[in-house]
Amino acid sequence: MAKLNGKVAVVTGASKGIGAAIAKALADEGASVVVNYASSKAGADAVVEAIASAGGKAVAVQGDVAKAAEAQGLIETAVREFGRLDVLVNNSGIYGFASIEELSEDQYRQQFDVNVLGVLLTTQAAAKHLGEGASVINISSAITHIHTPNAAVYAGTKGAVNAITGVLANELAPRKIRVNAVSPGYVTTEGTHTAGIAGSDLEAGIVAQTPLGRAGEPDDIARVVAFLASDDAGWLTGEVITASGGIR
Repeated sequence: MAKLNGKVAVVTGASKGIGAAIAKALADEGASVVVNYASSKAGADAVVEAIASAGGKAVAVQGDVAKAAEAQGLIETAVREFGRLDVLVNNSGIYGFASIEELSEDQYRQQFDVNVLGVLLTTQAAAKHLGEGASVINISSAITHIHTPNAAVYAGTKGAVNAITGVLANELAPRKIRVNAVSPGYVTTEGTHTAGIAGSDLEAGIVAQTPLGRAGEPDDIARVVAFLASDDAGWLTGEVITASGGIR
């Protein structure tokens, strides 16, 4: 039996990669899904079509989560389209790598605006619509404890996400709203191909250090998110679950 029947979920940054896989996984479990995108309408529409073709319900909604009005509009559209909100997955994120000598203010602000402020603004907008049994799931990164060189800003944003997860878990617990995070290890996505990481020596080195002996796939993360969104995870809040194939 589908574990999310009758539920409504918003997944930010869901036009490709891990976000797209999460949107499809939640739909497979019976949720109606709002597929958020910042710029790739074609990608979001393709995710919606895939969900509809499998018998699910979804709608694509544009919005920059780092802007309060657009984050608010995203959540209001979800409630208007489907009548309620039960699951928020804060997946939107950007990354960039630079040595400390090359780091710029723009790199810092861009990553913190999307990766941290976006989580806060979208959760703020959603909180007024979430009720007992609702779930917020933030997508973090195992980079917070792998400590990859040249990733100070990106790792900093995800460390902040982990801290925010714990704070909001306590803050929203009296309303019986759960807040957890998933911390992926290396996952092969469109982004890793574009960045030239897929198939590189860097990827080979990461895989060699991964006990399960392979790179992650978006579905590996999506299944963990679907679990956290379901009542099966009803006793979990404030957790950061590392899904990395064992790499530490």
